[in-house]
Amino acid sequence: MKNMTFKNKDLDVAADLYLPDGFDPARTYPAIVSAHPIGSCKEQTSGEVYGKKLAEQGYVVLAFDASFQGDSGGEPRYIEDPGLRVEDFRCAVDHLVTLDYVDADRIGVLGICGGGGYAVTAAMTDRRFKAVGTVVAVNFGRMMREGDLSPDAAVKMLDAVAQQRTAEARGAEPRVDDVLPSSPQKAEELGITGIDVVEATKYYRSPRGQKPNGVNRSLFSRMGPAVGYDAFHLAEQLLTQPLQIVVGGLPGEFGSYRDGFELLNRARSQEKDILVVPGASHYDLYWQPEATERALNALIPFYNKNL
Repeated sequence: MKNMTFKNKDLDVAADLYLPDGFDPARTYPAIVSAHPIGSCKEQTSGEVYGKKLAEQGYVVLAFDASFQGDSGGEPRYIEDPGLRVEDFRCAVDHLVTLDYVDADRIGVLGICGGGGYAVTAAMTDRRFKAVGTVVAVNFGRMMREGDLSPDAAVKMLDAVAQQRTAEARGAEPRVDDVLPSSPQKAEELGITGIDVVEATKYYRSPRGQKPNGVNRSLFSRMGPAVGYDAFHLAEQLLTQPLQIVVGGLPGEFGSYRDGFELLNRARSQEKDILVVPGASHYDLYWQPEATERALNALIPFYNKNL
């Protein structure tokens, strides 16, 4: 694995490039762009779990930090803007096709959690992606619109975002939200019981998955675009590439189980499949060896066939 950067306009996007065992620069290899979850970073599940294992199977894997996040450039920090996130994918391919050892006709994409939703959007408008894999993909816009599940949740949030952005334009301190409790113990003290938030806290706020850049922080004033985003918009028309979806069999409040089936039903892809990993939660599929092995046992043959 080697650290590198590629450009998204004038920003440097930081990435880890995983190379196959016995890598020979005189050969050409298929490649996969691997995208991290919301609030995550390349050193966590997209790189150190899925990226590393796919490289062992003969793929060049590019796991990157989203612009304005992690080691990538961009100010202010902690922006979660779907348009910016999707452009990162296109720029990742721009970089891969300049590498002599990458076969430009054999590039796939993999996204985990919110990165899975972005991967779908990117593949619909960048035909250089020949195969699409998702692990517990979440339609981030759907999740943001639901909010507290009231009919006006989205409108109320947009009103608050507008007020905060105006305040910041006038000189107020930015509002940066920590979207998870500070520790598993704090989550317990707060009486949090939802499986996804509890397990997210155990993953991101303990040695299980903790990394310096996996901070799960969000700049509230820039959340407007996410509320109006639909990761699967036009999938019925534009998503034609082979598609492998992986979800856990234990549904949680983030909704990756139902989003996986919605994607399956909406995609125009002639070749499409969903694997439900029995007994696995959303976050088991980030790190838990048995669960991630089940996911990879579906993804590796899928990419082998289609790349």
